[in-house]
Amino acid sequence: MERKEFLKMGLSSLGMMTIAPILVSCKTIANDTLNPTTNILTTKGSTNGSSSTDCAINPSETAGPFPTKDPASFVIKDIKAGSKGVNMKANLSIKNKNTGCGALQGVIVDIWHCDADGNYSEYGGFTSAHFLRGRQVTDANGLVSFDTIFPGWYSGRAVHIHVHIYSATGKSLLVTQIAFPPAACDSVFTTATSIYKRGKADTSNDRDGIFSDGYAKQLGTISGNITDGLELTHNIVVNA
Repeated sequence: MERKEFLKMGLSSLGMMTIAPILVSCKTIANDTLNPTTNILTTKGSTNGSSSTDCAINPSETAGPFPTKDPASFVIKDIKAGSKGVNMKANLSIKNKNTGCGALQGVIVDIWHCDADGNYSEYGGFTSAHFLRGRQVTDANGLVSFDTIFPGWYSGRAVHIHVHIYSATGKSLLVTQIAFPPAACDSVFTTATSIYKRGKADTSNDRDGIFSDGYAKQLGTISGNITDGLELTHNIVVNA
């Protein structure tokens, strides 16, 4: 069994078990800045998918342990469903490796992530709840947008969003995850403390069992500010 698969299985078996956190200081990434007065973030994520010469299929990752049980029933743009958190618009551009990273229209994109306290809907104490899960179909520019919140975290994982992309006929094209720049995480978790009550995440991208083998192509770009809302932009490249 490969190390990565072992780590994924280990995380799945932990589920939502509470583990005493060991807070990890996030690394500073070049070109990531935070204005301490305005809380305006400027972060630089992956450039993958931006051109035919920068066009590699995004890494495949596990969908578990909390995948959406009936994703076809969540064709919605605003996925907050009452969840408290820093507002965030997630803009995902789906690109086709087979056309030199041209825009991929008409594919189905599902996303899901935890709330500010690290909880997923449909599982644990939230089996009857349905928050922070949604599905959209890409437009002519290969773009889908979701209105959501900045994700929280749970022990053993860095901050992340799950993404599953299907063809128009329902064929699975890619299951992947989006990683977040440390500057964005630290800004949210140390500023909006009345909502994100657990402080900084206990696991950095580098120490995360899913991202530890490399997350350069999975790192989203975050911009905006805590008060007015943040924006995630990210390209995902698939074979279609």
